[in-house]
Amino acid sequence: MVLKYYFSSVTSDLGTKKHQQRIEMILSSKKFEYEQIDIATDEAAREKMREMMNDPKGLPPQLFNDDTYLGGFDKFDEAVEDETLEAFLKG
Repeated sequence: MVLKYYFSSVTSDLGTKKHQQRIEMILSSKKFEYEQIDIATDEAAREKMREMMNDPKGLPPQLFNDDTYLGGFDKFDEAVEDETLEAFLKG
């Protein structure tokens, strides 16, 4: 299992920036290993993220277990609140 976290290092949307910070803080504090993929610097990664989401206009942050789409911030936050984060990240 490789947890992949797609994010954007360049965003003018404060909400997106806060969502990304929350995901990173929680994953790090719970010692989950994950691969960060910055779609702002890699157009191919952005296209792959959107293809795997099946959404041509999908925006970060998004989480995947290998190539299995897990969800975005709302799904992640729901799993944190429900204390089911580990199960959520395993897909």
